[in-house]
Amino acid sequence: MQTPYKSYFDIPEDVSYLTTPGSGLIPISSKEWRLKRDADFFSTATDLREKQGEFNLAVKKSIGKFFTTAIHNVYNTANFSTGFNALLDRLPKDSKILLFEGDYPSVNFPVISRGFEHVTTPVDEKLEEHIMHAIKKHEPTVFIFSIVQYISGIKINLEFIKQLKEKFPELLIIGDGTQFLGTEVFDFSQSGFDVVGASGYKWLLGGYGNGFLLVSDYGKQILFPNLDTQNVEIDKMWAGKGIDQLYFEPGHLDTLSHGTLQKGLEFLSELGLEHTAAYTQQLVKLAKQELGKRKILTEVAINRAETSTIFNLQIDQGHFNILMENNIKCFPRGNGIRIGFHLYNDETDLEKLLRIIDTKILK
Repeated sequence: MQTPYKSYFDIPEDVSYLTTPGSGLIPISSKEWRLKRDADFFSTATDLREKQGEFNLAVKKSIGKFFTTAIHNVYNTANFSTGFNALLDRLPKDSKILLFEGDYPSVNFPVISRGFEHVTTPVDEKLEEHIMHAIKKHEPTVFIFSIVQYISGIKINLEFIKQLKEKFPELLIIGDGTQFLGTEVFDFSQSGFDVVGASGYKWLLGGYGNGFLLVSDYGKQILFPNLDTQNVEIDKMWAGKGIDQLYFEPGHLDTLSHGTLQKGLEFLSELGLEHTAAYTQQLVKLAKQELGKRKILTEVAINRAETSTIFNLQIDQGHFNILMENNIKCFPRGNGIRIGFHLYNDETDLEKLLRIIDTKILK
């Protein structure tokens, strides 16, 4: 199963790039666009610097279209963490927050460090059962979590989120989509989430320095309860901006970075995300079978019906250098070594990984 997509990326033939969970690639076309854009931006002959606001609005339109939500529900940020921290400062101080044990530090630490009352639930085969039990027992007002866990690759059941929202409509559901968005089609308007944020440098092919928040109308009611009646005088230079934008989009945003995200979204749209996702899921399914045969996946990863594009190989981290020396790009995480498969990977990458594991690690 050869990928029809690898030719769009600048990947040497001897390299198997399996570290998208750490940092994704950008298409050759995006690299070319960046070179020209950067030169034009700093040329005194152009007016691109005067059109930053207009440009960033166009990026928001692209994000809204890609994830099926209105433009007024999209906020551009420098990355997930800056947007998420601004969001936490808008939560009611008496919020009771449900978190996952061992979730991404940029998710859990800002919540805990702010002193919010919080409870945690484990991440294992019975993930959704644990969530339901914790909600009934502790009655949190907010549920915050990564859609895909950054170490294990465990992915929450998205239909469960819809059901959760129907059962507990007042529960504010906030997801970090950094390890998920770009791996399959996602309709925010029908998802059950009130907020989803992400950085664009992993699966969205956007490079560094960009991110966004998607916030539902209910989410804005909780975060900005007096938005419609708040009478705050706004300086002329901020004319046309709402109070919510001033919280989530303070200061200037880098149009080169956000333009790269826009190019990544356009690239995925042109290929058809439904097609790239179907291709990747075929590869992931095969990888799960082969890695499972070698007994180097956790029981949770094997038993969960929900499979993400991330695997944590349960091999000694001392073997990391062997993999890297053989041009298999990966990274130590948790108790093993983390890999991931994106549209630019193919069966050749998997075969090479398995060959090195069989001949140099499990021999």
